[in-house]
Amino acid sequence: MTHTTVRTAVPTQRPTAVLDDAHVGDIRGALGTIKLDDTAPRTGLSAKLKTLLAIVGPGLIVMVGDNDAGAFATYGQAGQNYSTHLLWTLLLLIPVLYVNQEMVLRLGAVTGVGHARLILERFGKFWGAFSVIDLFLLNALTLVTEFIGITLAAGYLGLPKAGSVILAAVVIVSAAFTGSFRRFERVAIFLCAGSLLLIPLYFMIHPKTSQMAHDFVVPTMPGGSGQLATVMLLIIGIVGTTVAPWQLFFQQSYVIDKRITPRFMRYEKADLWIGIAIVVIGAAAIMGFTATAFTATKGFGNFTDAAGIATGLEAHAGKLAGILFAIALLDASIIGAFAVSLSTAYAIGDVFGIKHSLHRGIKGAKGFYAIYAGVVAVAATIVLIPGSPLGLLTEGVQTLAGVLLPSATVFLLLLCNDRTVLGPWTNGPKTNAFTATVVGVLVTLSIILTASVLFPDISATTILDIMAACGIAGVLAIGYAEVRRRNKGWALSGRPIDRSGKDDWRMPPLETLPKPIFSTGRKIGMGALRTYLLIAMALVVLKIVEVALHQ
Repeated sequence: MTHTTVRTAVPTQRPTAVLDDAHVGDIRGALGTIKLDDTAPRTGLSAKLKTLLAIVGPGLIVMVGDNDAGAFATYGQAGQNYSTHLLWTLLLLIPVLYVNQEMVLRLGAVTGVGHARLILERFGKFWGAFSVIDLFLLNALTLVTEFIGITLAAGYLGLPKAGSVILAAVVIVSAAFTGSFRRFERVAIFLCAGSLLLIPLYFMIHPKTSQMAHDFVVPTMPGGSGQLATVMLLIIGIVGTTVAPWQLFFQQSYVIDKRITPRFMRYEKADLWIGIAIVVIGAAAIMGFTATAFTATKGFGNFTDAAGIATGLEAHAGKLAGILFAIALLDASIIGAFAVSLSTAYAIGDVFGIKHSLHRGIKGAKGFYAIYAGVVAVAATIVLIPGSPLGLLTEGVQTLAGVLLPSATVFLLLLCNDRTVLGPWTNGPKTNAFTATVVGVLVTLSIILTASVLFPDISATTILDIMAACGIAGVLAIGYAEVRRRNKGWALSGRPIDRSGKDDWRMPPLETLPKPIFSTGRKIGMGALRTYLLIAMALVVLKIVEVALHQ
């Protein structure tokens, strides 16, 4: 069936909260265009495919960007040290990835306002400032790890370190400075395609498929109780590198900049699933081929870094295997740097009212492009400074991400239950129940991670005690929520949500929104979260400084 594009006059709409007028107009994706006045239903397969191709980008880039230099190292460490016994963590993370990213793409499409700005407007100046400052610091450190990945890949390939870092920084900056959203996205998607190099590498190493399938669905804890603490910290590392705070800020703002509206929500969800499939396949491939390459060698259980993985692959399957891995690492580091830099520039532009769109040229958004280029330049410079504590910075990224991730998910959950913000797109009870459980698990993992940084010799017993205490706290929280529900006379499904007309519903301008009213329970919870974050971050920073001084 052929599809005939029908364009009608755009109906008069009430004002929306979109902050930059460049965020309104035709969708000009890397693989297609959708005109603003194209309101025709997509009924034929060809029409649906063309629409999907035009929409593809935000979910794909944010997920592939997640398989960055830090992810290569973390998944490689899991495979090299514990074979494929931790593959099951990827299966458990699939619904977490989808639910988290689905909520932010919904926020972006419906509100037209970035994540940091929504936090500022709905939760006050403290949380708004906190979200921007911690995102800026964490992203700056994450960018350093991307350039570390670039140096490791370049070193294996025999390329000069300084030249490689400078060239990569030029590529990262130049791709965004074209003043064309479409050109940037085409470069980004080309790099995403580069991540598929992991697939032929997997078949070159040929891990045992039956063993991988078993370990993907059957959870095990390798090493027994004696290694529980070590394995738990690696699992936390896998969670932290797969579900990172910058992802939330990036995808919400990128959806807005791409001009995606609620009308195309189904296609953007499909885009997200494509990205999730690629990231999980890539992560599983890394675990699988590192496990096979290092089993029964002196390198098994003795992970060093990503360059060490390339060397091990070369010893097992030849020079080509090592080269493919190094190129994939280089590609992953650059796409990760793209996404992290852009999320920083978007968030700061959103909060401070700076024009922030890739549709604008440099003259039309000087501050936005200055922030983007500035964070890239600083990260590249740090990596090139002789004697920089790069290993310590990498550890700091993982720790801070683990500490901050629960708060990011809490705000995401609260925003998606704010009916003033999302109206008919507000979360349903099943999404709330699942996300609340995820928040509880993330808080537990965050506390364990913080404790392990402060007390490196933490025992398995202590970890189990922390998990038990968090479990009890979770049960008490559920009990409080149930008592409150009964006192309010609400049904188990909560207050009914009117979802009529949701395809055309957009959040009104921010200045017209009524201020949120916080219940006593929420005020107590927010206060506890604030206290925990301030104490945990202070202790982690002090510990990192202490280690740096001793080195």
